[in-house]
Amino acid sequence: MRKKGLSRRALSLGLAFLIAGTVFPASVAPASPALPGFPETPRQVAIVIDDFGNRMKGTEQMLELPVRLTVAVMPFLPTTRRDAEEAHAKGHDVIVHMPMEPVRGNPKWLGPNAILTSLSDGEIRERVEKAIADVPHAVGMNNHMGSRATADERVMRIVLQVCKEKGLFFLDSRTSHRSVVSKVAAELGVPTIRNDVFLDDVYSARHVARQLDVVLEKLEKDEKCVVIGHVGPPGLITSDALKSAIPQLQKKVMFVTLSQLGPDLVRKAAG
Repeated sequence: MRKKGLSRRALSLGLAFLIAGTVFPASVAPASPALPGFPETPRQVAIVIDDFGNRMKGTEQMLELPVRLTVAVMPFLPTTRRDAEEAHAKGHDVIVHMPMEPVRGNPKWLGPNAILTSLSDGEIRERVEKAIADVPHAVGMNNHMGSRATADERVMRIVLQVCKEKGLFFLDSRTSHRSVVSKVAAELGVPTIRNDVFLDDVYSARHVARQLDVVLEKLEKDEKCVVIGHVGPPGLITSDALKSAIPQLQKKVMFVTLSQLGPDLVRKAAG
């Protein structure tokens, strides 16, 4: 990665809010040192990496990072089980990256057994149950694409009901501003978390740097932040940025998995 493409703020003080090397359970983690211009309250960042399951670019690099991640694994793909098992063995959270119908997009990007709004209630339930069974060690679920499906109350009520029955939380990736996930989850009592920032929705180091600045702006006001990156086309860009930053940032911020964020954020997201 060419470091001249990154903003000075992201490489210096800025990136210090993204990663910490030593991970502790959120309930017992020691306070991180405060940085100039930010409150004394320790900050927590949960990084979710989507699109595992097909051994795409960046898979090995992400799994080798010396920090804990939340690894979102697509079901029914060639390396679904391998990726989930390896991630779990390294101490990462594993969640089901459930393919869901978008408003626009290439249907080939969805993967097998996607949740479509045209499916019956029974078909949706069956696909969600099979997906959960196909991803070992899953503690939660998030949507892959899904701008149409996550805006449909009937569809999401079924998806979230199955999550509740299986003891999974749901991360709303926020691919649509019309999402009904928080509303329906609150009605059903399903633990729910919202994505705050996509790191690499544009595949360039310059864009990743800009998105890290967005993370900083959020952390100036909030104690916790959820960010999503990807393996695949941007995988090496994102993993290289994280790997380069870790040595100088490991003592600055609590780096947590989604399951370590705690009930406060879950209640806030679901409300």
